Amino acid sequence: MPHLTPVSRKDLIKKLISIGFTGPFSGGKHSYLLKDDIRLTLPNPHKNEIGIDLLQRILKQVDISKEDWMNV
Repeated sequence: MPHLTPVSRKDLIKKLISIGFTGPFSGGKHSYLLKDDIRLTLPNPHKNEIGIDLLQRILKQVDISKEDWMNV
């Protein structure tokens, strides 16, 4: 099974848009993406990369499997 790797905020947004999310939209302290009834709050770009732990939580929130993420 492929392993997740850290991803930049820019690449995270690109991949999520490619699977149907729209945005990012301004939302106070954090921007967010929308898809159907899902509103995904994006982490702020204070660090260079989004770590594996946070990426796993984001994928779980939007119901995307690791395999599907790796194939995007």
